[in-house]
Amino acid sequence: MAIAAGRLGLGIAICAFTRPALKGLGFDDPDPGAVALARLAGGRDIALGLHGLAARDDRDRLTEATLIAAAVDAGDGLAFTAALASGGLGRRAAINLPLIGAAVGAGALVAARLKR
Repeated sequence: MAIAAGRLGLGIAICAFTRPALKGLGFDDPDPGAVALARLAGGRDIALGLHGLAARDDRDRLTEATLIAAAVDAGDGLAFTAALASGGLGRRAAINLPLIGAAVGAGALVAARLKR
């Protein structure tokens, strides 16, 4: 539940404070396209958080919601890695990779514990 609530809060914060959130993620001067994509990602996190909260009373659905969120985080990791490798992101944006890795790991751990 903490992961779902955290994702919901993060999504709301990204949508409400997009430019400061992007700055914290290593995007110093985001163009309008980056801002729009960040808001899409914030909306996605809101949906994933709500999905996790809605599944709280059904262990199987909660496991599924957790695995879906971890898969989305893994996709984010691949996208950031590709962008960093191509030189499309500043080096400061690399701070996101350990955070993304921790999110994937936490999701996998929680899902494994829910399956027991």
